[in-house]
Amino acid sequence: MDSLTLIKRPIEQEFNLFVEMFNTAMSYDDGLLGNALTHIRQRGGKRMRPLLSLLIAKNFGEVNASTLNAAVGLELLHTASLIHDDVVDESSERRGQASLNASFNNKVAVLVGDYVLSTALLHVSRTADSRIVENLSQLGRTLAAGEILQLTNIQNPDFSEQVYYDVIRKKTASLFESCATLGCLSVNASAADTDKARQFGERLGMMFQIRDDIFDYYDSREVGKPTGNDMAEGKLTLPVLFALNTNPLQSMINLARKVKQGGVNTDEIAVLVEYTKQSGGIEYAEQRMQDFYNQSMVFIEDRVRKTEIRDALVTYLDYVMKRQY
Repeated sequence: MDSLTLIKRPIEQEFNLFVEMFNTAMSYDDGLLGNALTHIRQRGGKRMRPLLSLLIAKNFGEVNASTLNAAVGLELLHTASLIHDDVVDESSERRGQASLNASFNNKVAVLVGDYVLSTALLHVSRTADSRIVENLSQLGRTLAAGEILQLTNIQNPDFSEQVYYDVIRKKTASLFESCATLGCLSVNASAADTDKARQFGERLGMMFQIRDDIFDYYDSREVGKPTGNDMAEGKLTLPVLFALNTNPLQSMINLARKVKQGGVNTDEIAVLVEYTKQSGGIEYAEQRMQDFYNQSMVFIEDRVRKTEIRDALVTYLDYVMKRQY
């Protein structure tokens, strides 16, 4: 049995309800908006974030209408943020498929992103829980702040790991943190359980993004981006930051600065990627993932009492740790 099937097994019926609700939210009868939403909906995805919300909710109670609406709201907010990100980054692909802005244009993409964001707010309002509404609203602010921090960091001459962690905490870990928190809030878990689940979600999200960044040092069409794509966009991620700070060759520092200035070419990226690998950057990033994994296991051991949920969450962690795309 594959990992995703194992993860879904304790919440299969609830997950199917989520998918039905999400697809309905992402549908429109006709016209340009309908076509654009269909384009996004067909991209699908593994739905790792709503799976986490449902598993956490079921660990501390029973999945209910508030859980489902909160999960749909969060996934819609995430979808809207990706649509807008692709416009900001001028991306033509998203996970190997044409991005919305490439298939239509930037104006359509921005407006459709706004529509999806508004639909997210509609669903979260249906929970009638001010704590859930506040959490999702704050998440939107955090995601935007993370994007802005990443943009400003491109102009930063330093190669700071701390800034890197701040960016991925806001851009990615905050999503997983909210997934776990919303799952707890929807079933009225205790404050102590909710806080521990929130920390679990954050650590899981840090793992998720580090793994995603490691992909950038290898060529795989499954991942949906060529080698060095982050560098081509002016981004320096954890593996190369480690290399620059522990093996600071002036020639590589000069290349890294060219990355930040947006003036690097594909041959130079290849040199920087190879230097990163030779300097132990990949191994270092994998060790940081292992650290977050170990911390996440503490939550499972201490707070997860249902065997089927425990097995699913351990499989979830292993999947994030070892995934190939």
